[in-house]
Amino acid sequence: MKGIIPAAGLGTRLRPLTFTRPKPVLKVAGKPIILHAIETLHAAGITELAVIVSDLTHTEIEYALGKVPGLEVTFIDQSEQLGLGHAVSMAREWVGDDPVCVYLGDNLFEYGVKSYVEQFEREQPDALIALVEVPDPSAFGVARLEEGRIVELLEKPKNPPSNLAVAGAYIFSPRIFGILADLKPSARGEYEITDAIQELIASGGTVLGQRVQGWWKDTGKPDDLLDANRLLLERIEARVEGTVINSRISGRVQLPASSSVTNCSIVGPVLIGENVVLENAYVGPFTSIGRKSVIRNAEVEHSVIESFAQIENVDIRLQDCLIGLRAKVIGGRRVPRTLRFTLSDASVVELT
Repeated sequence: MKGIIPAAGLGTRLRPLTFTRPKPVLKVAGKPIILHAIETLHAAGITELAVIVSDLTHTEIEYALGKVPGLEVTFIDQSEQLGLGHAVSMAREWVGDDPVCVYLGDNLFEYGVKSYVEQFEREQPDALIALVEVPDPSAFGVARLEEGRIVELLEKPKNPPSNLAVAGAYIFSPRIFGILADLKPSARGEYEITDAIQELIASGGTVLGQRVQGWWKDTGKPDDLLDANRLLLERIEARVEGTVINSRISGRVQLPASSSVTNCSIVGPVLIGENVVLENAYVGPFTSIGRKSVIRNAEVEHSVIESFAQIENVDIRLQDCLIGLRAKVIGGRRVPRTLRFTLSDASVVELT
């Protein structure tokens, strides 16, 4: 089985972070989102992957991934973003006669996708779709399930037939490519994968649904990134190897040998990158700090801080923040009760 990760979109819901970088390279729990996706597919036994990219995302994504041991990664350019169905169809020649797992790179599954791969290989349907119960199914593709088979699939219906939404993992036999080749665009001008699956059902194909076990996250919005960071940091184990001077570290904290902590209080789970300097700081739970960042005379918790960030002399605690690559937060004398913001790459905020 091969794998496809669509990664050509611009990630407009995550602006301003995505004005300078594509969404798949944004980090949660110390890794680019797309690397979490690749590791998920690799854990399911998939070693041949195609990443669908655009002119605007190709270079950044390829650089972020580098060489992934044990995997063969192919980049396929999608010049126009015309929907998920179109993205999948771009890989038709590369897939050949193999089944394929399409995994949306901004999704995270607590237990991965191995169980979906195993069921598909065991039962050999035309398609198998991950389904998750949601409180507002009208915002998703929605499935009607009968004895494990999907008998109807609707895209964002006004009157959903169930509360089972399509999550970000699909497994298809090669039959899906014949349907995609004849698929008509939707009212919004895109080739919807849900329409293709419905055509597969209508033509007599067997489409199975498997409910998601554990948590599932779509990291499409800033709050989702913070929540995904929290969920992933719940998994880390304590490993303190760096320099610790006159500081208190409690809970599950990872501090590499190249980083230093002086006169600090750190309460895990906290993930600290390489060559980070923390001085006279408090770092609270569910915070990840990218490499070569500096936090001095400041407090931060439940935040994602990217690499080369600088936070200094801030008199109030930063909470629920996304701090971009090379961004700076420089404090002054003003002391409001709290601050919350999303800070894009290379930005500078002065609190005066």
